[in-house]
Amino acid sequence: MKGALSFPFLRLYGLTLLYFGANSVLNVILPLKGQSLGATNTAIGIIMGAYLFTTMLFRPWAGLLIHRYGPIPVLRTILVVNGLALLLYTVTGLGGYLAARMLQGACTAFFSMALQLGIIDALPDRERSQGISMYSLVASVPGIFGPLLAVGMWQSGTSFWFAASMIAFALLTGVVGYTARMTPHAGKPTADQKKQGTEMLQSFGQLIRHPRLFRCSMLMLAASLVFGASTTFIPLYAPQVRAGHAEIYLLLQAGTLVATRWVWRKRIPSDGRWHTGYVVTVTLLIAAAAQAIGFAAAGGAAFFYTGALLLGVAQALLYPALTSYLSFVLPAASRNVLLGLFIAMADLGMSLGSIVMGPVADLVSYPSMYTICAILSVAMLFFAYERRASASEA
Repeated sequence: MKGALSFPFLRLYGLTLLYFGANSVLNVILPLKGQSLGATNTAIGIIMGAYLFTTMLFRPWAGLLIHRYGPIPVLRTILVVNGLALLLYTVTGLGGYLAARMLQGACTAFFSMALQLGIIDALPDRERSQGISMYSLVASVPGIFGPLLAVGMWQSGTSFWFAASMIAFALLTGVVGYTARMTPHAGKPTADQKKQGTEMLQSFGQLIRHPRLFRCSMLMLAASLVFGASTTFIPLYAPQVRAGHAEIYLLLQAGTLVATRWVWRKRIPSDGRWHTGYVVTVTLLIAAAAQAIGFAAAGGAAFFYTGALLLGVAQALLYPALTSYLSFVLPAASRNVLLGLFIAMADLGMSLGSIVMGPVADLVSYPSMYTICAILSVAMLFFAYERRASASEA
């Protein structure tokens, strides 16, 4: 095998599987633990949202520091910190969970940026979206088995298995990460990369000034808000749905995401052009998914699980396409930092899906909260539609 499926990439995908495996368990366990301790949706949303909110803050700087000092030293350092965060979950309560989520968020910023920028730099243009899609696919695989493990641990009524799983994930990611290798090219500082450091603050203005970056960022922000609301509150909403089970929903969503990314890995646009029909269709899928989830409390499990399938397809198709598109149209001298800003907007959206939609659910209800998500997705058609397909301005 070669390209995105060569052995060096497969080893990195294995590390990705282990790294995000712990979070797939935590995404189910923490809301259930919070609810059992009497926490409100607002408090649970803040704890869950702190993870990607911290990731967002660190993401733009991660691209610069990884290039300056090299991915391997950074990777080994953050895996140690991540291991400490996982151990913190086993000995603390709600306050400790918040601190651990923030530590994990900082680690994830550096981990994911190192792998994604390495993929973009190492693969030829025509394989960029395939590489990014494979990374995202593997990062999503834990969503299949993680919820099942989490529910089994929760139903056991003891914290032993939860603590054992966190320790196991911490040790395995450390061992595999220590033996990982990346191409020397990604770690060599250049004059352009040093210049990026002096222009870091100015680059934040590109979110507004660069029309293509702004368009993609707004789409990813809104879509990620829906994804975040689904991930955080489905374990708490499922009991309100007739014949609804959170573990089945999360398994269907993650399984559909993985299957779609695998089947479509070579068909996701990777040519530097804006494909209006593609983006509009994915945006409508997100709106339909959110509305189906919201209607499930009245309509039953059929709507609940239909929403899971639709959201899984949308998650699989949107992020790789927008990331690949931006890798063509962004200025080469500041591409890494600007891609970091774009990915930070995805993190912000996921975080807002927890932090903002938690209070909304407290004020109204889960069905109404998901209907609001659907309305927001429909509004994003303004950014998805473009009269003609635009080519890269490179």
